[in-house]
Amino acid sequence: MGIPATGRRIAVQGTVQGVGFRPWVYQLAQQLQVAGTVKNGPEGVTIDAFAPATVLDELLERLASELPAAARIERLEWQPLSAEAPTGFAIIASDSTGAARASIPADLAMCEQCREEIHDPKARRFHYPFTNCTHCGPRFSIATSIPYDRPRTTMAGFPLCEACRAEYEDPNDRRFHAQPIACPACGPKLSWLDGKGQLLKAHDPLEVAARRLLAGDLVALRGLGGFHLACDALADDVVRELRRRKHRDQKPLAVMVSDLDMARTYATLSEAEVELLSSPARPIVLVTLRPGLAPSVAPGFTQVGLFLPYTPLHELLLARVGRPLVMTSGNRSDEPMAVDNDEAVTRLAGIADGFLVHDRPIATRTDDSVARVIEGAPMVLRRARGYVPGSLAAPKPFREPVLAVGGQLKNTFCIGNGTRVTLGPHVGDLGELSTYESFSAMVDRLEHFLEVTPQVLAHDLHPDYDTTRYARLRPARQRLAVQHHHAHVAAVMAEHQLAGPVIGVAFDGTGYGPDGAAWGGEFLLATYGGYERVATVRGLKLAGGERAIREAWRVSLAVLDDAFDGAPPLGSLDLFREVTERDVANVRQVLKSELHVTQAHGVGRVFDAAAALVLGRARAGFEAQLAMALEQAAEGTAAPYPFALDQARSPWELDLRPMWRAIVEALMAKRPVSEISARFHATLGAATAAVVQALLAREGNRPVVLSGGCFANARLAHDVFSRLDGVSVSLPRRVPPGDGGLALGQAVVAAALLEGVS
Repeated sequence: MGIPATGRRIAVQGTVQGVGFRPWVYQLAQQLQVAGTVKNGPEGVTIDAFAPATVLDELLERLASELPAAARIERLEWQPLSAEAPTGFAIIASDSTGAARASIPADLAMCEQCREEIHDPKARRFHYPFTNCTHCGPRFSIATSIPYDRPRTTMAGFPLCEACRAEYEDPNDRRFHAQPIACPACGPKLSWLDGKGQLLKAHDPLEVAARRLLAGDLVALRGLGGFHLACDALADDVVRELRRRKHRDQKPLAVMVSDLDMARTYATLSEAEVELLSSPARPIVLVTLRPGLAPSVAPGFTQVGLFLPYTPLHELLLARVGRPLVMTSGNRSDEPMAVDNDEAVTRLAGIADGFLVHDRPIATRTDDSVARVIEGAPMVLRRARGYVPGSLAAPKPFREPVLAVGGQLKNTFCIGNGTRVTLGPHVGDLGELSTYESFSAMVDRLEHFLEVTPQVLAHDLHPDYDTTRYARLRPARQRLAVQHHHAHVAAVMAEHQLAGPVIGVAFDGTGYGPDGAAWGGEFLLATYGGYERVATVRGLKLAGGERAIREAWRVSLAVLDDAFDGAPPLGSLDLFREVTERDVANVRQVLKSELHVTQAHGVGRVFDAAAALVLGRARAGFEAQLAMALEQAAEGTAAPYPFALDQARSPWELDLRPMWRAIVEALMAKRPVSEISARFHATLGAATAAVVQALLAREGNRPVVLSGGCFANARLAHDVFSRLDGVSVSLPRRVPPGDGGLALGQAVVAAALLEGVS
């Protein structure tokens, strides 16, 4: 007589829909001879399991330790189930009742089995560019609602052929319940359009695109979440032409390579970078260049963004051309990426020489994600395809849904609901009407997915942000303004589930302070519900506002006038040979009049001033260009320059004037740029650590979080970490350190304020 079966209802939350989790559970149940059912629901996956208790214990253990590659369990709970045990195990229809809080699946890169299949002449999907299975393929970009099932995707318009339906319904097939399943007989198809958008008959549109790329043409390619503009990454004249047509003069361009061997040909890769490149998210990864790519790909930079093919379409195209391809967003500068075929033809006219398109609708625009390895682990710099709209666990449940609208630059938004925070896709820099409209539409779509219309809106303190205006114009029961740097710190706290209080270091270019100054070099003693500004970088008077960011010499002039009591040796510095005496006099006159003058504390501006001064470059072509160049110029270890910390003030003031005087002395002595840059970074690291250590001595043992866009600088992050050895220090990892992470911080701060938590 066998051991009697007992029942357990197992609730699983996390990234468990659209990643092959239910078929995997089915196969695991078959192995263990567990009876019952598994189904999707609004909050995740529910498993009713019946077997002897020891077997159910093993099932729970394997659920927690063995998962499909893209699955992620964040919560697993069970309770006894007294129902009668069924015969066998089955996957049953999704439960769409209740509040929709499930983690919507992100788009997943092509798996190795599908890659082998499209290169196998004997396979039914040989050279089929829309091949996928339960382990890979489009998810978020084609989803129209949840739970994630085929009728709720843009694949609903492609009825399955008999062969695909047999795979879809076979629990032992890797395409069992693969919602985007398709084949050449029943799935999407490619077409080729000429530069005017006219359809041209082509037996193999992919081959046409490959030939045109090899001939030096610019091709607009409709991918997973929108259009790329592609060209030969080895032909400098072609890359220059792409820059000319797209009006993208200096920003580095991303390059797609066919495999890791090709990646190693053009870049030096660490093990962590190889792992990140190959991950299911397949982000663009910033890596160190080797010689070989066209100089215009990343002019003046020693790093490049590389990524691997993440769809069969990209895989097949790279195989045809046999060389790396520039793959940059299909747009003109400052516009959203084109998504629809007709839209691409209209917006990319005069840029693309031809269009490789397909007929699978894209429900949600999704840019490529960008990441880099810092302190041995990935840091997401732009959170989009492959990560979005994956949710994070909230530090505490939301009393009611909260919409956090993010900032003005690198915008993302999020919705906090129940125990989860769901992050929307990267939108970009607001300001252009088309980008703002894209932001508004994406908010509407995420609310539709989650079936909520939040009446509480969290926004930045800055009154002139477009997101602040959106929050004020939209009907709501309550609006909560969250200080910029408090949001930065709270985002890292939430990601790492830190209860607080923490010592938060927030370094970025600028953020609106309650005193009207531009904050950005801040040390906060913070909880979710509040903060104290305990230290800051000495403020500077800047003339011209945003113009000072583009014309970095203005910031250099401000720090030198401050450090040398208005009489710096400008004539001895290369930078000011590029700037006329009249321009210097005009800026000083503006500063004296105090019209259009900003009091700035931002470490981003410190980087701008140092880079302009040390590199002798008066102007920046794009945001953070000079800071990136300064990071790359630094070599070796170095001793810091002097600095001062005034603890008599409230807040404490970090005074970098001794550093500026030492840098000028080094420049006049013709010390190497690599040395001066290294010592500059060491100074910021040492100064940051000194302030933190002084605060730890005053406040007692507290966790430390580093936040803000300046901590995307690997050298600065490493220096701070090394000087705080033995202290609990957290960096942002899954959420961007810069303004792409603001919304998460805004949401959790708003939740705390709603609860009246300080």
